Amino acid sequence: MECISIVIIILAVIVLLISICIVLFNRNKLNKIMKHLNSMIDSAIRGSFTETTYNESKMSALEVKLHQYLWESETSSKNLAKEKEKIKSLISDISHQTKTPIANILLYSQLLLEQKLTNEEEQYASQIMTQTEKLNFLIDALIKTSRLENGIISVVPQINNINDLLFSVQKQVSSKADNKHIDFIIEQTQEKALFDMKWTIEAIANIVDNAIKYTPEYGRIAIKTTAYELFCRMDIADNGIGIDESEFSRIFMRFYRSQIVSEQEGVGIGLYLSKAIISAEGGYIKVASKLGEGSVFSVFLPKCN
Repeated sequence: MECISIVIIILAVIVLLISICIVLFNRNKLNKIMKHLNSMIDSAIRGSFTETTYNESKMSALEVKLHQYLWESETSSKNLAKEKEKIKSLISDISHQTKTPIANILLYSQLLLEQKLTNEEEQYASQIMTQTEKLNFLIDALIKTSRLENGIISVVPQINNINDLLFSVQKQVSSKADNKHIDFIIEQTQEKALFDMKWTIEAIANIVDNAIKYTPEYGRIAIKTTAYELFCRMDIADNGIGIDESEFSRIFMRFYRSQIVSEQEGVGIGLYLSKAIISAEGGYIKVASKLGEGSVFSVFLPKCN
């Protein structure tokens, strides 16, 4: 019995030693694999990845796949850069080639209107000028949008005063509000936020311009700022025609225009551009409205911490 017990103990010790050896061998093998994978990833990050001598091992097959993936990614990035450069060149050409003809048409239209014309001729000249101004606005808006979408123009948020932003917007749109006798009120604030001043003026001015356009004469537009922990909220409220709730998600789409405003001037690009700018700054826009009761566009800009 004692011999049997000794044999069992010896066998158990042998099995234990073999198990320990297997575990240590597998751990060492796993460490080598992980070290090799880590080295492969580091090389890929540095852009210096190369395959080792090919053999039939799984690691070699992984190296081949990784090399193929990196090569395809690099090729895709180069093609994307080339396409972006082509778009940049195209946009630049469109901008350059259209500015002079449009400026000339506006100039000649103005000269015509200064001449002694019949009522019919004056009406035609006025229509030429109006439609050319619309074309100029549309091309300018499309170029700005394309540049933003393709990263040709980058939005650079910095710490700026909300007050400076709002009064710059007021200066830009005040003549339109005055022409309709609209009471335009801005509540002063000492708050600051992270945004690109130039582009955010464009975004807010587009929203206010829409409010002026769809608010009747002697109406009211008010801008109020509220500070939260992470964002500054600007509420742009009007007592205009309002927006149906079913259209809330569509008004920020490019070229979308509601049926109830189809007879009024506009091309449906302003709100799309505003959303693109605010989103690029890490902010967002919400809208609340009822038909016949006005609208409130709430712009949220990140606060500086």
